[in-house]
Amino acid sequence: MSALLSPKHISKPTPAAANAAAASFAVLTAKLDYMTAADVDSVRQAYRFADEAHLGQLRNSGEPYITHPIAVAQQCAEWKLDAQALMAALLHDAIEDCGVTKPELIERFGAPVAELVDGLTKLEKLEFNTREENQAESFRKMLLAMARDVRVILIKLADRTHNMRTLGDVPRTKWARISRETLDIYAPIAHRLGLNATYRELQDLSFRYLHPWRYATLTKALLKARGRRRDVIKRVQVEVESAFETEKIPVQISGREKTLYSIYRKMDEKHLSFAQVTDIYGFRVIVNSLNACYTAMGVLHQLYKPLPGKFKDYIAIPKINGYQSLHTTLVGPFGTNIEFQMRTEAMHVVAESGVAAHWLYKAADPNSDASQRLGAQWLQSLLDIQHETRDAAEFWDHVKIDLFPEAVYVFTPKSQIMAMPRGATIVDFAYAIHSDIGHRAVAAKVNGEQVPLRSELNNGDVIEVITASVSNPNPGWLGFVRTGKARSKIRHYLKTMALTESQELGEKMLAQALRAEGIDRKQLAEDDEAHHLIWEKILRFTGNRSRADLLTDIGLGKRIASMIAKRIVPLLAEAGEKPDALLMSRERYTAHESVSQGALMLDGSEGASVQFAPCCRPIPGDGILGYLGRGEGLVVHTDDCIVAKRLQSRDSERFIAVEWSDEPVRAFETNLLVTISNGKGVLARVAAALAGAEADITHVNMGQERAQDATELRFGVTVRDRVHLASVLRSVKRTPSVLRVQRAKPGA
Repeated sequence: MSALLSPKHISKPTPAAANAAAASFAVLTAKLDYMTAADVDSVRQAYRFADEAHLGQLRNSGEPYITHPIAVAQQCAEWKLDAQALMAALLHDAIEDCGVTKPELIERFGAPVAELVDGLTKLEKLEFNTREENQAESFRKMLLAMARDVRVILIKLADRTHNMRTLGDVPRTKWARISRETLDIYAPIAHRLGLNATYRELQDLSFRYLHPWRYATLTKALLKARGRRRDVIKRVQVEVESAFETEKIPVQISGREKTLYSIYRKMDEKHLSFAQVTDIYGFRVIVNSLNACYTAMGVLHQLYKPLPGKFKDYIAIPKINGYQSLHTTLVGPFGTNIEFQMRTEAMHVVAESGVAAHWLYKAADPNSDASQRLGAQWLQSLLDIQHETRDAAEFWDHVKIDLFPEAVYVFTPKSQIMAMPRGATIVDFAYAIHSDIGHRAVAAKVNGEQVPLRSELNNGDVIEVITASVSNPNPGWLGFVRTGKARSKIRHYLKTMALTESQELGEKMLAQALRAEGIDRKQLAEDDEAHHLIWEKILRFTGNRSRADLLTDIGLGKRIASMIAKRIVPLLAEAGEKPDALLMSRERYTAHESVSQGALMLDGSEGASVQFAPCCRPIPGDGILGYLGRGEGLVVHTDDCIVAKRLQSRDSERFIAVEWSDEPVRAFETNLLVTISNGKGVLARVAAALAGAEADITHVNMGQERAQDATELRFGVTVRDRVHLASVLRSVKRTPSVLRVQRAKPGA
């Protein structure tokens, strides 16, 4: 009998038996001790459904496919996620791989579980132009589902972690792509949500398959170093434990080691050899209370000398992802640098599990919401960004910006701490407070001193944003803002404003074109039934979804107003409405005989929909022409502009008549060419003359050549009209040392 039980005679389980064991629900049951019997039963039902759905499917390793959903559910169970999350983990590939529909899941397991599974499902059924677009759209869907319910990303991270653990079974040609995606996307998301253990594991697994040779070499070096330094680490542990015993402070001390990927990254970024990376080892000190963290640090600083500049207090100012600890680096025996982290048990749970700590707390104390807020601000910002961004690739760009792991901590004037990504500017800060603050920002003070809006934030800055009700976002801000929220808000505002202005311009242009055809725009009422049918026919002809879309296209130059007007006339005739001959003759025959519609009046209030050409810079009083660039809106040129004449010769049908309003509402920019006799203070005198004539200087160009006796200066100035310009020219001409002054001609 004893011979039968000896180890050499015990038969090993066959691969088939091992697979069956891994595929059974029993593997998961052991981890569900925190659930009620009813919840366990619900999870078991989901397991049976998934097992049946995946029947006959195998993984690359040859194991039954169900082993993967079970492994994902096991990871979720370690985070103590609820029954719905575990059911979704077991069913997460059912829609994508098994042809199960969302309504089926709703009927069988309820809407919340079906929503979780749908959020995890890639968009395989949609066609995209590129693989990148498909991937971006999949992430957009997943992240939006995650913003509504953070369990989506927790299940997704558990799914990706198991896929990375078994990547060795996947064809080697896919290793680099999957590892790079994990390193660029999933590891930063895990870090952003405070899932530190998952973050470290995903980094190391990605490194292992992205750079197999470097991974193997570093692993060997680390094993050797571990052997060499074992005595030092053991001695430090004994001395530290003894110091805490003397002070009668109960602590749990554990050694920790830098991950292979973080060692590799440090070597790569700082051009170090492995031997030069000194802070590979460290200790974690877990204490009973917040005050004990600081007491523990004092004990350690008495034991070993601290390294200057290597102390960080993440308890007073937590990281963006909720992480809290005291960090200090000490010089241990034989000059070895060793990092210590002091934290409480609650901080440790958050440090390792981040957002998932909410469920860990909930399992221990159902009434606790200590970590409910973890990651909530970032998740909400995803919804805000989505609201303004319909393009998947643009959305993903914004999100990647916000996965920045480093942060600076700044203060509002009321001493509220705000964490911002490193490199963030005043504008980012303004949008982080509120969209309206960002939109209306005109100036800022940092620590009481006025600074430009593009100034970068530094740790400890106290920032006051000054707003004005008439201010709007500047397109130039997109060149320096760093946060996804600020970028998406600015883009959305500019797009909305541009479309609104283009629609208003389109309305004006269509009204002018209709008048040229003898139709008053007012008689084409939208609410009249007969006219409503006419508009429907016009929209079918143009392919626009609404009148607003059509007017916007006219304003952007995508449609010609005169062509739409000519299409409307016969439709009105069918309804018994004829053109007004008097109106037609008055409007059609203008000074611009080459154009086929009445002149559009401009006063400078048109905004982004009308651009004044930089080649000739027209001002009120100049003869002007309007060119409808395709998708660019209306571009206004002077009638003698060389560029306009070139466009007219090949694209004359896109020109429309435009005229200045009697009372323009703003100043316009033009260029002056001033020839001076070089001497001390001459530039200041010319600038004073321009200021005296009430012309604002927008730029000055002195050229690249060395100053001669006679030198040309080019000024960009703003003037009200040609009369004001003449006054400015006279004022500058009278200035001593000015030889000649003239308005810079197009092409000059």
